[in-house]
Amino acid sequence: MLEAFIPDCCNAGVLFRILAAVSGGLFLILAARGESGLLLLQNFAEAVALMVPVVLGSVLILCKLRTVMPKAGLHPWLQRLSCGMVPAILIWLVAELFRMIDVLDVIYPRFQRLPVMVTVFVTGMALQRYFELRTRAYSPVLAEARLQALQARIRPHFLFNSLNTVLSLIRQDPRRAERVLEDLSDLFRALMRDARIMISLEDELQLCKQYLAIESVRLGERLQTDWQITGLTDADIREIQVPALLLQPLIENAVHYGVEPSLQVATVSIHLKKSLNKVDVTVKNPQHTPGYAASGNQIALDNIRQRLSLLYDVEAGMTSEALNSEFVVKLYFPAKK
Repeated sequence: MLEAFIPDCCNAGVLFRILAAVSGGLFLILAARGESGLLLLQNFAEAVALMVPVVLGSVLILCKLRTVMPKAGLHPWLQRLSCGMVPAILIWLVAELFRMIDVLDVIYPRFQRLPVMVTVFVTGMALQRYFELRTRAYSPVLAEARLQALQARIRPHFLFNSLNTVLSLIRQDPRRAERVLEDLSDLFRALMRDARIMISLEDELQLCKQYLAIESVRLGERLQTDWQITGLTDADIREIQVPALLLQPLIENAVHYGVEPSLQVATVSIHLKKSLNKVDVTVKNPQHTPGYAASGNQIALDNIRQRLSLLYDVEAGMTSEALNSEFVVKLYFPAKK
């Protein structure tokens, strides 16, 4: 499948930027005429009434075309041209509709169809170019984020401790040692995967459970987990797509800073909840000494926060706080299938 050159119009951040750019451009054009304040606001409201249906319709169509056109193997320039052609055709259709109901000449007496269509086409192409350049500009950041994420996740102490655990089990319980090695192999295979690859939420949760299984062999009864899943059906868990290794580093952080320093039983709580069209995740772990894990926690959390921003824009986010004797991380992301 070819690369998509149409902006991700399904993303709320992209929609917000398009609406802001179009509204700002309309206001500047009208203001350049030198009209008075009330007349300017009236003309702006009328122009927005015409353009908003065009913008929203274009976004919905381009959202679908972004998936269909690359799969069909269409040339990148055809994809780019669609970003100008779709709104130009829609403005013609909306103007024709207004003309049929006899309001076009009343509300927009100076409306000239061809110049407006050309302007809309050029605006669509300019916005496409802006989003394409923005994507290219963020590509090095994404690569750097991936490297930082790998460095943060592949902690030498975890690898050495896991291998020592396997060595201690080889003679006593060979089958258990084999299972630990299989889990470890799956985990490191996932670590070396491209950070932009999307996997099912089911696969991500399975990876988290494999990691916890490895650590439970080493930490024994000190490590306890509390899983809660609310509002997510089995079908949701199978179909919702998430970035690879989105949740596992959070749980690893919780184990490293919440369970390892503890001499008693420590519980890591993982709560997943679906509300509307997003998934909320809360991970809690005991906090033994205030500020003990601040720097280490923030390095890993900043990695995840950056990945969420790059992949989802404003549709995802993450917060963390020390609450009483617990360290709590909350994140949300769209439930895209």
